[in-house]
Parts: sequence; structure tokens; C-alpha cells
Amino acid sequence: MLKLSFVLRRNMSQSVTKLINNADIAEKRLAELRKKLEEVKKFKIEEKIKQLIQENTTLSAKVNAAKAELIGLEISHGKRQYAIPGKTDLLETTKIVTTIQDSVCNEKPIIDKKEKKVKDSNKKPKDKPSESADIAVDVRKLDFRIGKIVEISKHPDADSLYVEKIDCGEENPRTVVSGLVNHVPIDEMRERIVMVLCNLKPVKMRGVTSEAMVMCASSAEKVEVLIPPPDAIPGDLVVCEGYPREPEAVLNPKKKIFETCAPDLKTNNEKIACYKGNPIIVPGKGPIIAPTLINVNVK
Repeated sequence: MLKLSFVLRRNMSQSVTKLINNADIAEKRLAELRKKLEEVKKFKIEEKIKQLIQENTTLSAKVNAAKAELIGLEISHGKRQYAIPGKTDLLETTKIVTTIQDSVCNEKPIIDKKEKKVKDSNKKPKDKPSESADIAVDVRKLDFRIGKIVEISKHPDADSLYVEKIDCGEENPRTVVSGLVNHVPIDEMRERIVMVLCNLKPVKMRGVTSEAMVMCASSAEKVEVLIPPPDAIPGDLVVCEGYPREPEAVLNPKKKIFETCAPDLKTNNEKIACYKGNPIIVPGKGPIIAPTLINVNVK
């Protein structure tokens, strides 16, 4: 009986040991399987990522190709393209755009030979530069003279305009329209000695042709008629020191000679009318001055 009990215990002990060993083996195999499973998962994920990257690259290439085609069509229809700053993903498209733009810009139109001959025959020889192109545009081109207002009235169709007859030492007085109603009383204008710009192209002002311009000192708040020297008389020529007179008969409006000179026509600190700081005078009689305004435009 004791022997049987011993045998049973020994067998049970062996069975338990075997079970423990089997459990250890099973645990190791499970660990190996888990490791292999993780490796498989990782491999599959990497494969999927590679596949997605490849698909994304393919799609990007197709998108860029479509963009380039669209841009090419727009350029061919005259729409210029501009790269967006900071968009690095559009680098390749921008290169394509630049290439297409260059090719479009450099493309020469196809002209029929007969048409070309007709065009060539219609070409006019280029004009040689005139001698006047070399002559400086400055105050010497302006015909300033002394005049006397011998007659004045308000413009019949404009409340802010005077119509004057000014004796400039010529056979007949000139008709001059001036916008001075709101600045100088009419009584102060009568018989007044003034400086006049005489070579402006005559122009109609509300139906009355104006043949000259009364020169004034002008600020944003005030306009004053310039005062010639006391002994100046109608017809006296007015010059700017350092600029010998070379007036044109009539100023060409397209050349904008007066408009070019105007910014440099100003009174100085002594109220003397100047061009680029050079006094405007009646030779032998004295300078042209403003009643009170200093450092303002003369026009």
C-alpha cells in the first residue's frame, strides 16, 4: 500500500513538472508568435505606407500636369500667371508656367509674305530728331510782357470770370479771361499795369476767346496780381535773369512748356517773382513782385 502511494506521488510530481515545462514552452512559443505578429503588422504597415506614398506621388504628378495644362490654356488666351509666394509645392508648376510664358512671349506671329510686303511699303521713314529737341524747355520760351488793363467787365456766362481788354504794346488790345472775380475787386483791376503771358494758344472760356494770361502769385487761401516796376509801360519785355528770351510765337499745348516751367515759377522771401530762384525783371526798371505773398507759386 505504501509502495503504491509512493508511486502515485512520484507520477503526480512528474506530471506537474511536465505541465510546468509545457507551460514554459507554450509561453515561449506565444512570445515568439507575438513577436512575429508584431513584425508582420509592422511590415504590412510599412508596405501600406509605401503604397500610399506612391499613390500620392502619382496623384500629385497628375494634378500638376492638369494645372500645367490649364495654365497653358490660360496663357494662350492672354492671361498672365503669377507664382504665389511661399507655395513651395507649386515649384514644378511654376517652372512649367515660366517655360510656357517664355515660349508664348517669344513666339513670332506668322505673317503672310504678301501682307509683310504691304506693311513694309506702308512704313514711314523715321523722323530725324529736330534741332529743337536739343533746346532746353524753360522760362526763356515764355513770352512775358507788361500790359495795361484798359477795359474790364464780368463774363456774361460765368460769375467767377472777368473779361479784360489788355494793351500789350501791340496794334490792338488782347482779350483776356481771368478767374479773379473772387480774389480781386473789379475797381482794383481797372487801368492796372500787369504782367501778361502772351504766347499761350488762344482758347475759348465759356464762349469768349482768351488770348493771354494775367500772372498772379497764388496760395491755397489767396491770389494776388503781380506788380511790375513803377515805370513799366505796356509792351515792355519781361525776362528772367540768366535766361535770355527765346519765346515761341505760340506755345504748342502738346509740348506742355508752361506746365513744365510752372513748378519753378515762385515768389521768394522778398516777394520777387522768380524762376528757379532767378528774379523775373523788366530790364533797367526792376523786378516783378507780389503785394504780400512769399514763397508761393506764380501762375
